[in-house]
Amino acid sequence: MKVVALVSGGKDSCYNMLQCVAHGHEIVALAHLLPKQDEMDSYMYQSVGHNALNLYADAAELPMFQQSIDGKPLNLDFDYQSTEGDEVEDLYKLLKKVKDSMDIEGVSVGAIFSDYQRLRVENVCNRLGLQVLAYLWHRNQTELLQEMIDNKIHAIIIKVAAMGLDPKIHLGMTLEEIQPHLHAMHDKFDLNVCGEGGEFESLTLDCPLFKKKLVLLDKEIVIHSNDAFAPVGYLKLNKITLAEKNVQ
Repeated sequence: MKVVALVSGGKDSCYNMLQCVAHGHEIVALAHLLPKQDEMDSYMYQSVGHNALNLYADAAELPMFQQSIDGKPLNLDFDYQSTEGDEVEDLYKLLKKVKDSMDIEGVSVGAIFSDYQRLRVENVCNRLGLQVLAYLWHRNQTELLQEMIDNKIHAIIIKVAAMGLDPKIHLGMTLEEIQPHLHAMHDKFDLNVCGEGGEFESLTLDCPLFKKKLVLLDKEIVIHSNDAFAPVGYLKLNKITLAEKNVQ
């Protein structure tokens, strides 16, 4: 089926796109919810690194649909029902915009374990008559992280918020570089190695579906919370560009 891929910039949404293609579907467009700042209070969407998403359309050679996040997490009920002003309704507006513009049947979603997020995406897709494709759902995270690395998802850590992760050390590291440490912190603090507990967020710079790769030219570390046990920090991307894949 023809599919629009919800992309946040993270490894999960990119790897789920790869899985959609492997299962015979066609990615015909990308869709991204645009936050108004780098660090925002959202139960649904990744905000850090959002300015890199402007390059994803050119990297993948696909049309990109965007919708600003105007709502807030108002309805926190497990079984979500449409609520005016809630951030979930921004997702509805985004996918409706895509469906009104293109012939699509499914939505690629990189959800792994969050029922809160999955049920809200399903609510929106059901209202629009679209099928949710979430191939990462309830996968073993250790196996999944290794699969992403093996399948050439080149992503870096752009936010950390957990015990055992240090913004000054781990921000900017690739999945391959940080993988042993993530396993060590899983054993020590029960950290989710794919970041499903909010421990970290990532930015995909290259994957097999991209025709070009993203290159960071200027970045800086921003400490959001200097907690003694679990400091929160992220990478502010000041300058980012595209490059041919054969350019080192």
